[in-house]
Amino acid sequence: MRGLKRRQWFYIITFAFLGLIYVTRLFFMQVLDEDYKAFAEDNYLHKEIQFPARGLMYDRNGKLLVYNDATFDLMVVPKKVKPFDTLTFCKLLGIDTAGFKSRMLKAQKTPQRPSVFEKQISQRTFALFQERLFDFPGFYAELRTDRRYRTQSAAHVLGSIGEVTNKDIDASEGYYRQGEYMGKSGIEKSYEDILRGTKGVKKIIVDVHNRTVGTYAEGIYDTMAIAGTSVYTTLDADLQAYGESLINGKVGSIVAIEPSTGEVLALVSSPAYDPNLLIGRERGNNYMELLRDPMKPLFNRPLNAPYPPGSIFKAIEALVAQQEGVLRPETQYHCGGGYRVGSHTVKCSHGHVSPLPLRPALMHSCNPYFCYVFRSIVDQKKFKTFEEAYQNWYRHMQSFGIGTKLGIDLYGEAKGILKTSDYYNKVYGKGSWKGSTIISLSIGQGELGVTPLQMANVMAIIANRGFFITPHVLKYIGKKGGETRDFEKKRCSVDSIYFPVVVEGLADVVKSGTARVAQIDSVEVCGKTGTAQNPHGKDHSIFMAFAPKDNPKIAIAVVVENSGYGSTWAAPIASLMMERYLFPERVIKRKALEERMLNTNLINPSTSGNGVQSSH
Repeated sequence: MRGLKRRQWFYIITFAFLGLIYVTRLFFMQVLDEDYKAFAEDNYLHKEIQFPARGLMYDRNGKLLVYNDATFDLMVVPKKVKPFDTLTFCKLLGIDTAGFKSRMLKAQKTPQRPSVFEKQISQRTFALFQERLFDFPGFYAELRTDRRYRTQSAAHVLGSIGEVTNKDIDASEGYYRQGEYMGKSGIEKSYEDILRGTKGVKKIIVDVHNRTVGTYAEGIYDTMAIAGTSVYTTLDADLQAYGESLINGKVGSIVAIEPSTGEVLALVSSPAYDPNLLIGRERGNNYMELLRDPMKPLFNRPLNAPYPPGSIFKAIEALVAQQEGVLRPETQYHCGGGYRVGSHTVKCSHGHVSPLPLRPALMHSCNPYFCYVFRSIVDQKKFKTFEEAYQNWYRHMQSFGIGTKLGIDLYGEAKGILKTSDYYNKVYGKGSWKGSTIISLSIGQGELGVTPLQMANVMAIIANRGFFITPHVLKYIGKKGGETRDFEKKRCSVDSIYFPVVVEGLADVVKSGTARVAQIDSVEVCGKTGTAQNPHGKDHSIFMAFAPKDNPKIAIAVVVENSGYGSTWAAPIASLMMERYLFPERVIKRKALEERMLNTNLINPSTSGNGVQSSH
């Protein structure tokens, strides 16, 4: 009897122990083990991502530029897929069987997880497909929004969205997953954190046939998607579109800035493209077509193309020389038709009296005058070496934003070209170069490249008499008149007392100098033409200006590549742009000039409404 009782207790204790192990294991698996819980939930729960609508974009006046449209992504969980009629499936989606197989092979790399099978299905296509969705176990749809543009302009500013890369996913710390989208360029990229919103999750109970049965736990564990915040840009949509029409058929750039705020009013890159090409299912094909285009419409010229600034550089030289105390308004230099350096002559192509002081030298754009000015800056005896003097000049140039990034709130800005003394030491040898060696810099040539954005910013500095606000394209966040962001105010190295004579000289350029074509009725315009030598073809036509002279409202830079004198193309385009901005309700009186800008095609002259004309 006693032995029987001992065996009973042995069995009781053994079974109790085994039961405890089993219960503990179940508790661990079902309560503590997240992987097991996820596996169990996947068998009856479907987590549907709720994608937020991206924030809208408006221009500075409240005109809607970018909005959203509903679209669908077809998702697949390969492990749940069962045999079905693939021909019918492909016909409903408009794909072939080869496309079906390639998509499935890609998805099967993660068989238990959802993958995007087909992106951005239109509402019309999805409506037909949805009627048969129950026939295709393992597939379900996710609603999301796609971008739409109410404008065909400003593609380089507004930007585009695209599918995330592995690098994007890693950088997002888990926010993005394969098949999702984010801003890839322009404002879409710069302000992705504002525009994207916050994703939500909805848990849905599904049966063995992948059909929705109901909402899990009455939705108490669901999270709502929060729409992205809208933004108001600094762009004037009408001015932007007008600029694109004026420079259409030409290769070049237009940048217009409000000097007092640094707000970018227009940023035009030509050739341009319709931003609507980079949305929807044809985005990839269209992108590759634009990428292969020899005219490079995707290239953002205002931010990335460094041009020799030509004669527009003389205004900066005049300011720096005054600051250094080596130039006064009454300082005169002899022209003689050219400045001779050994066997080389920097010619002056403008007939004028000689000698002449600073203000007329600016008006007539006298090359020899500014060769002397440059030499006076870099050959100063107060510096122990020429190299020190050059580096002093270099720092002045950087204070004007030359050779450095300005910090605009758009990705991809280039710093342009401005060589340090180390560069010339390597080329000529330390101590073997001087002002005459690099004399081309005095007239904006040589080892110098300035982007159109930097050119417009230089004009903003002169318009402000010595400072600029970092150029930017964001005006308000959320609503018109709402939250703003602070952009840095920077002063150049030249005191404000040295600007008046230069401003008057630039006004003379438009009144009676090389830019008379840029005159605007009832407004005093200050500007400077530039004809930048181009080793690869015809000279570039350049013009930068601001208006009005007092209390300026707009600063602008225009570059038209391979087109000749600055007064032929760049100056008229800039003038028409300024007039349109300052007097939006006024009918342009210079219709012949406007028609010539609108209708002349310099890329393919045979399509021009008017023949290419040249005047100085």
